[in-house]
Amino acid sequence: MARLFFAALFLAWATLVTAGDIRLRRVSNPLVVAGVIGAFAGTFIGANPFGISPVQALIGAAAGLAGLFPFFALRVMGAADVKVFAVLGAWCGVHVLLWLWVAASIAAGVHALGLMLLSRTSPRALWRRGAPAMTLGGRRSTPYAACLAVPAAAWLVHLMIVGGA
Repeated sequence: MARLFFAALFLAWATLVTAGDIRLRRVSNPLVVAGVIGAFAGTFIGANPFGISPVQALIGAAAGLAGLFPFFALRVMGAADVKVFAVLGAWCGVHVLLWLWVAASIAAGVHALGLMLLSRTSPRALWRRGAPAMTLGGRRSTPYAACLAVPAAAWLVHLMIVGGA
């Protein structure tokens, strides 16, 4: 029963991250903190819906933070995207992060290409000096945190259906 509660909590968190990032291109720090608290609370009481241990959650969070931080430092990714990836590491464990990153990157690439085609924007116009990479209309063109959260939610639903989580 507790595992089902934490599965619902994760899905609600992922939905809020996705909605906020798509609508506002922003993920609030309180939402990130709530995700961290939920991940570690579920893990420490043995109710993590992804079936990981506290040590795996800590390693996953650290790997998520370290994995995307260089992109933030290079100004090609927002801080919220990095923090969301760290929270996903705490929920899902390090073993899933590579696949989430690949799925999110493919989705982000398709989204960016679609926006470029619809707005008739050339790749050269996206790289303005002093502006964040990939900006269209004053905003980042792709809600990357949403691209990360959706495959994680899909993975959990898959685990619940196939694995009986």
